[in-house]
Amino acid sequence: MGDIFSDRISDVPRSFIREILKLTLDKSVISFAGGLPNRDLFPVQEIKDATDRLLEEAGKDILQYSASEGYLGLREWIADRYRSKNLIVHPDNILITNGSQQGMDLLGKTLLNDNDDIIIEEPGYLGAIQAFSLYRSSFHPVPVSEEGIDLDAFHNTVTRHSIKLFYCVPNFQNPSGISYSEGNRQTIALMLKGRRTILMEDDPYGELRFLGKEKSSFYQLMPEYTLLLGSFSKIVAPSFRIGWIVAHDKIMEKLVIAKQASDLHTNYFCQRIIHRYLRDNDIDKHIRKIREAYGRQRDAMVTAIQEYFPAEVLSTHPEGGMFLWITLPKGLSAMTVFTAAITQKVAFVPGDPFYVNKNDVNTLRLNYSSVDEETIRTGIQRLGNVLKSLIIKK
Repeated sequence: MGDIFSDRISDVPRSFIREILKLTLDKSVISFAGGLPNRDLFPVQEIKDATDRLLEEAGKDILQYSASEGYLGLREWIADRYRSKNLIVHPDNILITNGSQQGMDLLGKTLLNDNDDIIIEEPGYLGAIQAFSLYRSSFHPVPVSEEGIDLDAFHNTVTRHSIKLFYCVPNFQNPSGISYSEGNRQTIALMLKGRRTILMEDDPYGELRFLGKEKSSFYQLMPEYTLLLGSFSKIVAPSFRIGWIVAHDKIMEKLVIAKQASDLHTNYFCQRIIHRYLRDNDIDKHIRKIREAYGRQRDAMVTAIQEYFPAEVLSTHPEGGMFLWITLPKGLSAMTVFTAAITQKVAFVPGDPFYVNKNDVNTLRLNYSSVDEETIRTGIQRLGNVLKSLIIKK
């Protein structure tokens, strides 16, 4: 039946991470693989209360179809939130999406033609690689480091190619956990000045800073060419799949058409629940609780890595978010480590799916947000023993 499928879908890989998660269903496996928020921090009672009040007061209304753009009250709340961070955003320039992943898909439909040149980070977010692969883009990966994007490589790429889109996660990047420095952001904005490159700033983790100072948004530095993606998945509840896009009028007009062709509108019931939850509760207090927990978990993982990993294994030191990135000695494949680690009941994501056209890389991603500190220590000790045995063999 292979000939019935479109060329478009045939070019897109399965989600490597989703396949790995099947291996971690065994409860005895300590998993650092998923990009999961900590379930113990979900505001269960508050969401139940918000839902009960909504059904009591407006049950018939919230079960009806709604506007493609999304619930106005929720868009107004998001706009107010941006204004509190010195970003001027109008509710009419916000589209509520089925998670920020749908935002990438809608932007791909709206902006990308076959073979359009786009810059992605290396390593980069697997979901973006999947989403843009559907539109048969020409990827130009540019390396990232603790400072942000490699500026020399970025400059060479934008001068040699007609770059349509630059997709980035400048705050606590997935998968590496790094954040672009203020200087890095300023230089990128200067390099793109006068070009018609659209910068897609994906910011699902920006609220989860527990170290350092907040940096400028690209929307502040180059507002006319920046699109913002946001999400409630990391600060309220991922199962609601409520995200959003901030875009200027001309792009928003086309995005709404793409949204209507896709699913008419995002789950209205969940939009109203989140809005009621936000209206009735102190979201900043809740976010502080998440930050404090993730900060402790991050510290536990960094400390355990320093104690149990061989000295030649390198790690990033994130200031927020949910991930850190490991670089192994050259010649040691993360896939080899993964195969050995599973036998010791510990899992992670090898770096391969975060690259375009690279295999058997010597990097891997660890998630610390969904595992408690004691379990982190045990899992890192197991992984450290695996690494030591493989490095000795090598």
